Amino acid sequence: MMAIELVHSTPLDLVDAAPRADHAVIARMVTPGAKVLEIGCSDGALLSLLARERNAKARGLDRDQRKVNLCVARGLSVVQADPERDLQNFPGGAFDFVVLAHTLQKQANPRLVLKQSARIGERVIVSVANFAHWRSRLALLNSGRMLGPMAQSARWCDSDTSHPSSVRDVAELADDLHLAIERALPISGGQPGAPFAKTRWRANWFAEEAVFLLVQT
Repeated sequence: MMAIELVHSTPLDLVDAAPRADHAVIARMVTPGAKVLEIGCSDGALLSLLARERNAKARGLDRDQRKVNLCVARGLSVVQADPERDLQNFPGGAFDFVVLAHTLQKQANPRLVLKQSARIGERVIVSVANFAHWRSRLALLNSGRMLGPMAQSARWCDSDTSHPSSVRDVAELADDLHLAIERALPISGGQPGAPFAKTRWRANWFAEEAVFLLVQT
């Protein structure tokens, strides 16, 4: 089991930055004071937001050592690790929340990573880009070409997504792993919409991205 030292300091260069849309939604889903592990924490923007706004005991891991070094220099508790290999080293129920903010679709084995996340966290929060957005469908129908996610303008080859998937795909993966959708919100134009856990078809067509709050059944 790897040790992750907890640091409470807040990076000064992230205090005034406007949070990413999915980050803002995720922060509202996390309960105050919760123990949180973010998988694929990149520059640490979400970790900083959770520590600042929710007083969370926020920790992170990332494959990229350069990003880890950047986070550590900003006073965040982050280690270099491969989620597909190293999550098995964490004990079950070690965290209140495990967060994958636009990280799940980048994994070579998203099923394994989500399963391990649900094992070590009481709840899992997942944000994803929706490749089934109506603009992507229309582009595929008219031109026969696949667009990238969210902005619906980048080509598919410019995305770092290993597993392009839809809102429905992610919901069905959760079902397969016996994870209940406790809450789910679509995001379009940087703004969250009404919860859709029971009306997935609409989000599958019109959401540019979505955030799921999952719990083991």
